[in-house]
Order: sequence, then structure tokens, then C-alpha cells
Amino acid sequence: MQYGIPQCILMEEVKTMYLEKIKKELFDYLVSDGYQKKKVLMVIPDTTRTAPVGKLVRIVKEVCNQSGAHLDLMIALGTHQPLSRETVFRHLGVDNEREYLEVFGETRCFNHTWNDPSSLVELGSLSPALVSEVSNGLLEEEIKITINKKIFEYDYLMILGPVFPHEIAGFSGGSKYFFPGISGPEMIDHTHWLGALITNLNIIGKANNPVRSILDMGASLVPIPVTNIAFVVHQNKIAGIFVGELRETWRKAVALSEKLHVVYKPHPYRKVIACAPKMYEDLWTGGKCMYKCEPVVEDGGELVIYAPHITSLSYTHGHILEEIGYHVRDYYLQNMEQYKEYPRAVLAVSTLIKGQGTYQNGIERPRIKVTLATGIPPEVCEKVGLGYINPESINLSEYENKEDEGILLVPKAGETLYRLAE
Repeated sequence: MQYGIPQCILMEEVKTMYLEKIKKELFDYLVSDGYQKKKVLMVIPDTTRTAPVGKLVRIVKEVCNQSGAHLDLMIALGTHQPLSRETVFRHLGVDNEREYLEVFGETRCFNHTWNDPSSLVELGSLSPALVSEVSNGLLEEEIKITINKKIFEYDYLMILGPVFPHEIAGFSGGSKYFFPGISGPEMIDHTHWLGALITNLNIIGKANNPVRSILDMGASLVPIPVTNIAFVVHQNKIAGIFVGELRETWRKAVALSEKLHVVYKPHPYRKVIACAPKMYEDLWTGGKCMYKCEPVVEDGGELVIYAPHITSLSYTHGHILEEIGYHVRDYYLQNMEQYKEYPRAVLAVSTLIKGQGTYQNGIERPRIKVTLATGIPPEVCEKVGLGYINPESINLSEYENKEDEGILLVPKAGETLYRLAE
């Protein structure tokens, strides 16, 4: 069973109008097979998504209370930085420990620890032959499927997450909350590198792709019942919620996201100013501004990531990125021996932010220029191969309403995909 909520329902209305439907769906799962109580772990997004996570978690908490189930939370960090206790409070819509206990009681909230081998367990693996078949020959190696072993402390799993176009998996959500959300580094490296090999322009906004197939194969190895709560946010409103089987609900959310999160432009632009919201705290996450806008930058054009608040390439991997810089895919493919010891997820983000281009006769030619108008110093930008503009020199109002002049200003970049009309 599934319940789809019509478009443009305010969050306040979601609870009053549809709570009973969601309650029934979840209650059916929680008390099935004679269980009167179950231990439930719900995987939720971190703060790099526009989503009313706190309000939806409260609804699920009420359902669990009524069914006699115990609810805990795990934040699907991938390789992102762990959330502090104070950030968790804000993320869940409470102000402090006292209010958290009043609302969520004994519900615990865990950060995923991707880099702690003792926290992971192997579920199985995908053979080199299978990986080669699924990836159309781009990869031919075994992929070990590891996941946070804490899931085995629970009877039942839920995924709660928004769906947007995504540069690695085509669209976010669904099985991506397991892999790489709460998986080990092997899965993260393989899927990110495969996405980079395919390239952002050829995978973003496409539901059917090799990376998504691998993620779904990994999810099929999870031996615990799973319910997906997939939702779509548009203009700060819930546009749809789908509750039920993992892949089917994800596909319904994708169909809605395709309608709401993709903007078609009649022509490419020589300059795009992509403004990163403050939920992107470093360039690793702020790179989404590049991914979503790259398709509408003309050959030889420039994309400016405007984010004065960003001061780091990556809080997790910044030291590696300062060593290797940012390069087009073909540069890495011709120099893999030099970079074989580096995590391929980092190589992937490096090339995704640099964008498409060529590498011939030792000369690297990116298709477009990527320039940072951030708090990252100019000498660091030069060192890693990205352009620099002092953000204080930019008056965003000067770029408004200039599309006819070949300039596009995107006030909140990172979640809406810009494409050229066919």
C-alpha cells in the first residue's frame, strides 16, 4: 500500500490532513506478524537538504508511540561531517536537550561513522562480471557491500528523505540512503567514481542509470524489512509524500521531482552566477551549484559559485583536494597510476566540480571555467586549478534579468536542475 499526498500541501496541513493515512500504513508494518512492539531505526538526511525533517520525524514518532514501537534515528552522512548535538537539535526542530526529551523521549540519534571499520558489516558483494555488465564496461571489479552494523539491532528500518536531481545517482533518495548514506568507504568510492566516469551531464536527472542499479542491488541485500517515506519539496512546501516499498515509492517521488525540480532554458549562457545557500558549508557540498547549472553554461563560458560563507574545500577531504587539485575526467584516466592511492570518491568530486573537458598531449582543456567567489583564499583556488573572484566585489543585483545578454543568476542553486530545451 502507498499513499500519495497531492502537490503544494503546507507542512502544517500535512499533519492534520494525512497523518491518519500515514499512521495506518506504518502501523500495518509495525504490528504485522503478531508483533506488538518493534525496534525501529529510521535513516534520515543531514542538513545539506531542504527538507522539514523535524516535522516529519515527529509524525513518525507519534506513529511509533501508538504502535508501541521504539524509534531511533541514524543520520545518513556518507562522508559528510558528523552533526554536533546542537545541530541535531536544530535539524529536528527543537532548541535544547530538555525540549528534545519532551518531544522525542528515549529516541536516540546516531551519526553514521563511515570511516570506522568496527562500525561496519559486510552484507555480500557484487562480482566483477556483474559490475561490468551493469556499468556497461566502465568498471570491472568486485564491490563489497558494507553497511552500518547498528541496523542489526533493529527489527525494522525506515528511510525518510527528499528526492532531488543528483549528480551521482540521477536522483537522490531511496536506496541511496543506505549506500552511500550509511555504508562503508568501498561503496562510496565505487559509486562516486562510476558516476564521475559517466559524467554529471550524462547522469544527473536520469532515474535509470548504472549507479542507481548498483545502489538498488546493494539495498536488496539488506535482510531487514524496509519502508520508504519519500517526499518532494518545492518552494518550501511538501509537494508529495509516498510511503511504502522502497523502489516503487522512490520512482513516484522521482516522477514528481522531474516536474518540479528541472528548469529548461532556451539557450546556453556565457556566465552563470550560482548562489550557494548556507546549508552547504564547504565546497564539497557547495559543488551541487556546479552540478545543477553546468548543463546551461556554453562552451568556453564561466560558472561562478557565489558563497562568501564557504571557507573550506572540504572539512573531511580538504587536505587531499589541496594535493590533487581539480581536473577533468580524462586527466585522471590517463594518470591513474599517479592517483591510485587516493580515495576515488575524492577524485570523483574533483572532476565533477571541474566539469567536462579533454586531456590530450599533456594539455588539459576544461569545457567551462569554474570560479569561486567564496571565502577560500585566492592562492588556494590557484593551487587547485579553480578561478577566484573576491565575493565582496560582486553585486548580485547587477546580474539580475540579464538572460538576454547571456547571464543567468540562480539565487538558490544546488537543488533545481537547469537544462537546455531540446
